[in-house]
Amino acid sequence: MSDRNRIVEDPGFALYVHWPFCLSKCPYCDFNSHVRAHPVDEDRFVEAYRAELAHRAGLTRGRTVSSIFFGGGTPSLMKPSTAAAILDAAAALWPIAANAEITLEANPTSVEATRFRGFRAAGINRVSLGVQAMNDADLKALGRTHSATEAMAAVDLAASVFERYSFDLIYARPGQTAKDWRTELGAAILRARDHLSLYQLTVEPETMFERLRDRGKLVLPGDDLARDLWDVTQEVTSKAGLPAYEVSNHARPGAESRHNLIYWRYGEYAGVGPGAHGRILTPNGRRAQATERHPETWLTAVETEGHGLVEDAFLTNDEQADEFLLMGLRLAEGIEPSSFHTMAGRRLDPRRVDSLIADGMVEYTPHGRLRVSAEGFPVLDAVVADLAA
Repeated sequence: MSDRNRIVEDPGFALYVHWPFCLSKCPYCDFNSHVRAHPVDEDRFVEAYRAELAHRAGLTRGRTVSSIFFGGGTPSLMKPSTAAAILDAAAALWPIAANAEITLEANPTSVEATRFRGFRAAGINRVSLGVQAMNDADLKALGRTHSATEAMAAVDLAASVFERYSFDLIYARPGQTAKDWRTELGAAILRARDHLSLYQLTVEPETMFERLRDRGKLVLPGDDLARDLWDVTQEVTSKAGLPAYEVSNHARPGAESRHNLIYWRYGEYAGVGPGAHGRILTPNGRRAQATERHPETWLTAVETEGHGLVEDAFLTNDEQADEFLLMGLRLAEGIEPSSFHTMAGRRLDPRRVDSLIADGMVEYTPHGRLRVSAEGFPVLDAVVADLAA
């Protein structure tokens, strides 16, 4: 494998398993999620996951899996035996690191929470809970099907079953004030062990929220209030010992999501399941992969062809370099400029870097890494676009 296709420090190899089914579609969600009126044939899907895992294993020989992530959709809707079968299939195809992080996304409804012990027995050692808000009115506005009481019960259960857990909150919600968010975030930190994901609400294309906004029925906080909410987030989490290690993720040192670090450090990962994406390394370069999004169409393709890939293309050096910037500059640790040089065959434009430094948007660490500054993070997309231009 040529040096240009592997960055200086190997971030590791991960597996992503997409379970695309949900009980209902949240109005802000643009993920590949689907609601079904009848139970899913999980045995049939397990066989398809086994086949697609085998296909990816044939492309990634010699790797050791350091992280597995069940994302969705709502993976906690699957039977624990389904998760166990998928994990057993992966372990038969690749060596699994002794300290591998194996995460499952879960919704904190009472029915799903009762499955936690089954998932732990299946091999899941970390859960990520989609709490999203800690009061019933905002949960209803966000289209969530659980109550605040159910959510906190699920968090408590996760804390008793799993050594590691995290939960998500969405802020900059309609009508939310900085005072409200400070109080809510403080309560969340009391429930958190070592990790929180805190996302500022954005309106994504082709979602119900977009339609409501366009009809004037959804009003989000203005830019000034959104910045105040961002500042409150950084202040409260930092004081609590959970600083941002990525633009939307906060952890005590050593408790970062290892799976997501592989993405953000531009590591290698294989994705299986409907709508999954992957980035794998081959002797000829880095390949971008994506599977068929529609679950039943994916299922038929895998049963017919042995995989559900609809995209499998080599990335150019410039495309890799752009992705490396886009992912790596999300991290508080920043990027190693020499890795960009190795990948792109060119250095970052020193004039653009100097200009952004002068504006207080980026900075060099004492070890020579380039990172976005505290002032630059709220306008991260613009900073990355400037560097990549």
